[in-house]
Amino acid sequence: MGGQYRITGDKYPRMRPPRRRGRLVLLVTASVAVLGVLGWGTLQLIDVFTGGDKASAVGPEADCATKASPSPSAARNLPEPRAITVNVLNATTRSGLAKQTADELKKRGFRIGDVGNAPKELDKKVGGTGILLGPTASLNTSLPVLATQLTTAERRTDAGRKGPAVDLILGNRFKGLTKQADAAAALAALAEPEPTPTASKKSC
Repeated sequence: MGGQYRITGDKYPRMRPPRRRGRLVLLVTASVAVLGVLGWGTLQLIDVFTGGDKASAVGPEADCATKASPSPSAARNLPEPRAITVNVLNATTRSGLAKQTADELKKRGFRIGDVGNAPKELDKKVGGTGILLGPTASLNTSLPVLATQLTTAERRTDAGRKGPAVDLILGNRFKGLTKQADAAAALAALAEPEPTPTASKKSC
C-alpha cells in the first residue's frame, strides 16, 4: 500500500461501553421506595401531633373533619326561690331594714324565716353590702339562687350549721336588693344548662 491510501475526514468510529440499564432501573426504584417511606412517616408524625381519627370513616363523609360544638346538658339541679328559706338579719344601725328587705324577698318568691338583728359576732361588723351564710350543701344550690337578689354580697358556708335555711345578713353598704328585672335575668341565666362539647360532623 505504501502510503497510497490515507484516512481523511474528522469522523471515525468511537467505542462506547454498553449502557447499564439494569442498574439505572434499580436506582430509580430504590429512590421511589425511599420517598414513599419518608412520606408515610411524615403523615404518621402529623397524625400523632394532631390527634388523628381514632376510627376510620367509610363513605363520602370520611373526609369531613370533626369539631366541638356545644349541646345542652342536663339542667342544673338548683332549687326554686319558693323552696329556699331565708333568714334576714340586720347588722347595721338602721332600724326596720331587715323587715323591709324580707318583705321584698317574699314578693320575689322566697320563703322568709327569721327576721331581726344579726348575732353579736357580726352586728355592726359587716362592712360590705351583705353576707350570704348557709350550710356547706348550700354552696352550689340555694346560695347562688339567693345571690341573684344581692349580687355584691359575700358568700360563706358553715360546716357545723344544721338545716337548709340560709341567712342574708345586711351590711353597712347595703342600699337595697338588686333591681328585680336584673335579678330575674340573673336567675334565668343561672338556671340555664351548661353546654358540654360534643363531636359533630362538619358539612362537606
